[in-house]
Amino acid sequence: MSSEQFEHSTFLSPFTWRYGSEAMRALWSERHKRGLWRSLWVALAEAQCAAGLVSQAEVDDLRAHQSDLDMVRSQAIEAEIHHDLMSEVRTYAEQCPIGGGVIHLGATSMDIEDNADALRIRDSLALIQDVLQQLLRELTGQIQQFATIPAMAYTHLQPAEPTTVGHRLAQYAQDLLTDLEEINAVRKGVRGKGLKGAVGTAASYAHLLQGTAQTPRDLEAAFMGRLGLTPFPLTTQVYPRKQDLTVLNALASLAASLHKMAFDLRILQSPPFGEMAEPFGAKQVGSSAMPFKRNPINSEKVCSLARYVGTLPQVAWQNAADCLLERTLDDSANRRVILANAFLASDEALRTLLRIVQGWQIQKAGLERNLALYGVFACTEALLMELVKAGADRQAMHETIRTHCLSAWAAVQQGTTNPLAALLADDPTITRFVAKEDVLRLLDSPAYVGDAIQRTLDFGAVLEIRLSEIAAEL
Repeated sequence: MSSEQFEHSTFLSPFTWRYGSEAMRALWSERHKRGLWRSLWVALAEAQCAAGLVSQAEVDDLRAHQSDLDMVRSQAIEAEIHHDLMSEVRTYAEQCPIGGGVIHLGATSMDIEDNADALRIRDSLALIQDVLQQLLRELTGQIQQFATIPAMAYTHLQPAEPTTVGHRLAQYAQDLLTDLEEINAVRKGVRGKGLKGAVGTAASYAHLLQGTAQTPRDLEAAFMGRLGLTPFPLTTQVYPRKQDLTVLNALASLAASLHKMAFDLRILQSPPFGEMAEPFGAKQVGSSAMPFKRNPINSEKVCSLARYVGTLPQVAWQNAADCLLERTLDDSANRRVILANAFLASDEALRTLLRIVQGWQIQKAGLERNLALYGVFACTEALLMELVKAGADRQAMHETIRTHCLSAWAAVQQGTTNPLAALLADDPTITRFVAKEDVLRLLDSPAYVGDAIQRTLDFGAVLEIRLSEIAAEL
């Protein structure tokens, strides 16, 4: 955003300009919120017109001025009355000489605000879903591309057994697919408050509709149909705050997946591993003090924002648990923060990781070096099984292999090439049962990946199908 849009002389949230896409910022902007309020007041007037409560001329007047937002006037009124929604009602009414008197007829604030929030949440989930699908499509191609490229796998941050790069990427994609399906389900399940008045009984609407053929439920159905939103069957003054908790839990789950993926990349980019690296621009500065640094700043940003998103469900939990009787207002201030920030932080983390994946480097030299150094240790498992199948004593062979492994590990720690294959292939207690050439074949670490390649390719095919199915549902 240009400096012409705001001055830097007061606090600005990093989400105002630094983090989050323009589309997501627009959804959570004050202007968009008040525009939604006005659209809801028009929808309410239209439903009330159909019930004979307001005139078509009044509806037409409201519709004609629906887009005439005047933030300066509304904020001036709010400074006097300390109520943001009523300040917008009065601003809107001043612009509508015919219909101004029927704005908000029968409604309580949360009949407007909660339905508007439900619409914003649903649209925000759709934005997250779209970028997540892009990330998964990018990963799908790379899963297939790298399905057969061997890599050292690590448990406890120690060398374990070989895997493949594609198999590792498929693990990330599997988690992200779970997140996509959850977000898709949550988005489809988003519901509004409807028109239920001050405590959920719709008493004001029942009074308005006396003498007409309509019931409060009829009015609510007409109103919500215009919004394309399903109402909760029961509410208090607000829609159940468990909905916010469900939404933030879904975003927190996605954040966990993004965090793990970015954290793994940070580890694999470190020189002792040297297997992957995030993109680094030709003019990018890695450190103010150390010109040689190639810090993984984008992966670190993903982890930082994801860590923040993971904390927000606790606030939503308290809002749901502490919404006493038919409603307390102690959720209002934090909901202005947590909903917008959760979506903006998730949006930024997700888009950043997408850019990383689109340009990251798979460093084959590092992969091959680590396999050569450590892979043969893992393959001793296959050798041990083959020795036992040939008639050797398992415990004796285990001790023989362990002794050679300790010698080889000491050599590796000194910076030499791994001598383990030669040590084992030259040991007569081993070659008595398994020929030397078979020992060397069994210790060929790139081949010791089990069925990882086929599992990876199978998952890639399933992922493509599922992404197509979910895209068709949008």
